[in-house]
Amino acid sequence: MLQIDLYTEISCPWCLVGQYRLDKVLRERFPKLATNIRHHPILLLSHVPATGLYIPDLLKKRYGVTDPKSSFTRVEGEALISGLKLDLNHQLYTYPTQAAHALIMAASEKGTQHKLAVAIIEAYFLDAKNIADVNILADIALSYGFERDEAISITTDPEWHTRVEYEAENSMLKGIRSVPHFVFGEQFEINGGRSEDEIAFAIEKALIKNQTLAR
Repeated sequence: MLQIDLYTEISCPWCLVGQYRLDKVLRERFPKLATNIRHHPILLLSHVPATGLYIPDLLKKRYGVTDPKSSFTRVEGEALISGLKLDLNHQLYTYPTQAAHALIMAASEKGTQHKLAVAIIEAYFLDAKNIADVNILADIALSYGFERDEAISITTDPEWHTRVEYEAENSMLKGIRSVPHFVFGEQFEINGGRSEDEIAFAIEKALIKNQTLAR
């Protein structure tokens, strides 16, 4: 079994592409490989209001970008290379992600963590859902081993939010600054907008190392 640790921020489009590519590579190139994908939270914007922030305004204020489409083109193009149709004009708000991260963390005990994480990020980018809305999160979680009341309890619990923030801070202290950040076999790390070939190469390196250690 190959351990894969994945550090992501739900509101980051590169994380959507990275998770999509990881699943595609595993499905197409390593169909018989057993994996355990663990998700770890990263909070790129930790103080987003519950009502969200309008992304064009955020890009202009933070980066001086006056044409949001110019910032969207590259990631949309990369997504399309892997067969993912992504239109970032479809979701023009960024929302706080602590509640969603809490639910993803809780899903580790149910064995549905990776599938839930993918479902949430796709709901945000592809369906333009407000993933800070606990009712929307509960709707998604129903398909991944949660009862509605259980999901709402987790997403509204201040202790779970604190736990998310603690884990995110620990990730930053490890030096993880850009997302998505992949760790394969607890040894080989890559980050950012990596190609399918680069992801596959990192997996192969980790498998070779595991085989060497097993001898």
